[in-house]
Amino acid sequence: MFEQELERASALYGLPLDAKQIEKFGIYYRLIIEWNAKMNLTAITEPREVAVKHIVDSLTALRGIEERDSLRLIDVGTGAGFPGIPLKIVRPDLKLTLLDSLKKRVHFLETVVEALGLEGAECLHGRAEEAARQSALRERFDIAASRAVARLPVLAEYLLPFVRIGGTAIALKGLHSEEEAKEAERAVKILGGRAIESIPVALPGLSDKRAVLVIKKERTTPKAYPRKAGKPAKEPLL
Repeated sequence: MFEQELERASALYGLPLDAKQIEKFGIYYRLIIEWNAKMNLTAITEPREVAVKHIVDSLTALRGIEERDSLRLIDVGTGAGFPGIPLKIVRPDLKLTLLDSLKKRVHFLETVVEALGLEGAECLHGRAEEAARQSALRERFDIAASRAVARLPVLAEYLLPFVRIGGTAIALKGLHSEEEAKEAERAVKILGGRAIESIPVALPGLSDKRAVLVIKKERTTPKAYPRKAGKPAKEPLL
């Protein structure tokens, strides 16, 4: 049963969840399975794998998030809601924005937000390159986070324009995190970030190498960035 797998996995990771949180995650899991039958949300559906590889993995982002109340967080390219929704369940004080480029996924996210009663959460449809040029979103967030979207030189251009000076960009990365951090040094500097901090993390029962990459923003992102849709991926700031 999913709830039991998640309870076990979160305890092994060192972040035990309470009964209410487990209940919310159970509702979320069943919505993922239901919607996955009609659209592509995730290839991972087995209860234990979802518990570890989606939920607990998303919660590793907490390593880069301050304990301060009412932080504004945008999850860029959120897909099925990772890491934003798990973070919101565990940290309900977060003011969450879920951004995705596919309208059908945004409808799914709106369903989840309503079913879980997540107050202070909004779902937006749009590409990161275009959304980050809107005055209501540009440099308005304490945290911009992302998981499984792009390599860090590209991802930095998606994330940092959303982050206020003094805020943080967080990227959840796997095996090639060190290589990506090195590749992204120039991009991060151009976009207003400081040196990349790498926080190693381990998921229960998995031996693969993972890290939370944290970038503090110290300067305004130049107006030229992000470049037009598709350009960051085609021509990364290497």
